[in-house]
Amino acid sequence: MNTLVAALQLLVAAAFLSIPLVRHRYGTTAMAGAQTEPARQGVRTSVLAENGMRFDASGHETAAAAGVAAVMVTMAALNLLDSSWVSTSTWIFQSLVLLGDCVILYSRLTATRSVRAAFARKGDPELAGVDVPALHKAAEDGFPTWTRTLQNVRDTVVFGASVLALALPAAV
Repeated sequence: MNTLVAALQLLVAAAFLSIPLVRHRYGTTAMAGAQTEPARQGVRTSVLAENGMRFDASGHETAAAAGVAAVMVTMAALNLLDSSWVSTSTWIFQSLVLLGDCVILYSRLTATRSVRAAFARKGDPELAGVDVPALHKAAEDGFPTWTRTLQNVRDTVVFGASVLALALPAAV
C-alpha cells in the first residue's frame, strides 16, 4: 500500500513541476506577446511590469511548485521507508496539496476578473480601459496549443492522486 501511495505522491510532484517547466521554455515568448498587447491598445507598455504580471518561470510560481514537489518526494520516501508517522504526515501534506491545487485552479479560472479588479483598484483610467481578455489571449498565444491539455492533465493527476493517497490508507 505504501508503495502505491509513494508512486501517487511522485506523480503529484511531477505534475507540480510540469507547468513551471513549460513556462521556463515558452514563457519568454508569451511575455513578449503579452507586452505587445498594451501597446496595441494604446496603453503604456510598462503596465505589465508595473503590476507584477509575468508569464515566464520566474517568481513565486516556480518556487512554490518546487517546494510542493520536494515535500511530495519526501513524503514518497517516508512511505517507502514505512515510517511510523507517515500516515499522519500524508494526511496533513496531501490535504494541503489538494487544497492548494483548488486555489491554483480557482485563480486560473478567475484570472481575467482578478486582473480587471486589480487594475480598477489602481484608480488609473488607462489601466481600467485595458482589454484584459485580449491581454491574456496574447500571452496564451505564446504557449503551445497543448499547454491547456497539460494543465487539465496536471489538475486531474493532482486531484486524483491526492484523493487516492488519502483514501487508500483509510481503506486498509
